[in-house]
Amino acid sequence: MSAQESFISHLVELRDRLLRSIYAVFGVFALLWFWPGLSEIYDLLALPMMRTLPQGTHMIATGVITPFLVPLKVGLMAAFMLALPYVLYQIWAFIAPGLYTHEKRLALPLVFGSTILFLSGVAYCYFVVFNWVFRFIIHFAPKSITPAPDIEAYLSFVLTMFVAFGLTFEIPLIEVVLVRTGMLTVAKLKDVRPYVIVGAFVVAAVVTPPDVVSQLLLAIPMCLLYEFGIILSQLMQRFFRAPAPEEEGEPDPEQKRLQ
Repeated sequence: MSAQESFISHLVELRDRLLRSIYAVFGVFALLWFWPGLSEIYDLLALPMMRTLPQGTHMIATGVITPFLVPLKVGLMAAFMLALPYVLYQIWAFIAPGLYTHEKRLALPLVFGSTILFLSGVAYCYFVVFNWVFRFIIHFAPKSITPAPDIEAYLSFVLTMFVAFGLTFEIPLIEVVLVRTGMLTVAKLKDVRPYVIVGAFVVAAVVTPPDVVSQLLLAIPMCLLYEFGIILSQLMQRFFRAPAPEEEGEPDPEQKRLQ
């Protein structure tokens, strides 16, 4: 197979993988549309805020089509999260033929581990952070003001927080990859610990609302997850051997077939 034919075949496979991922997301979205319904999903997302608002207060929609678009966006977000394992599997299936054997053994756990950690970060944000942050904000609101958040602004805030906490929970996995690939050592991770702690509080101050509670609820988990990543990296070095030189230099048979 010539280089041009191989390149075209890779593009065709990439297109097929992308289409399968898109079909999966919209398939889940169609199911969510009928059950439990997009409005119910948004109500569930808004529950932490609604619990803290004064009795009888509701969110508002300032745009004409906002009451339709916001639940639609929430439904797509929920569909993507539910279909995320399948999407990551499609990414894995596309890159797997070009990996060495030891890389395959590392990549597959990374696909599932990253999914679990990201969703764990989102769950931590929803069940823990939102309850503390919204109570803190409402508590400091002047008595002359009745909070009535706009649903579009609320969605933007929620998405930002979900992404921030989801990526934060990937820290242990990033450390394991860096140590496994030889880019960093466990000793180096320990040496830069003070800088990581300072960086965690800087990042928390940038991506979270300007209140102490939300910043602490992001910075402290970042520091703890960094320590957890160091422990995982040490265990990995202890129980998993480094790839042999002949294993490093010999491509996977599937890769040879595609060349």
